[in-house]
Amino acid sequence: QVQLVESGGGLVQRGGALRLSCAASGSIFSINAMGWYRQVPGKERELVARISGGGNTYDLDSVKGRFTISRDNAKNTVYLQMNSLKPEDTAVYYCNADVQIYSYSDSFRRYWGQGTQVTVSS
Repeated sequence: QVQLVESGGGLVQRGGALRLSCAASGSIFSINAMGWYRQVPGKERELVARISGGGNTYDLDSVKGRFTISRDNAKNTVYLQMNSLKPEDTAVYYCNADVQIYSYSDSFRRYWGQGTQVTVSS
């Protein structure tokens, strides 16, 4: 079993900052990519940022220059530093991790955090 626990969401004003954290625990042999998605009611979940096992990152165009994804492999944790927040960033943010459970398998299974609400007021 693998569990991803998120923290760091909250309510901030436009221009504020939050740092989201997501810690993976359980039956983990290794973790490849980790990422952050967000979703608002009635909309598709969208990828916000992703970081590979080697540290290569992808950022959604609308958050480039404002959000930074990072990871601490020793803690099996991924972070999303969100600066200069805008009301359109309001969403439930979900982390995920591609986890290799068994040492003899090359496959990675995708696990999701429980979601954390980020609300940005104007």
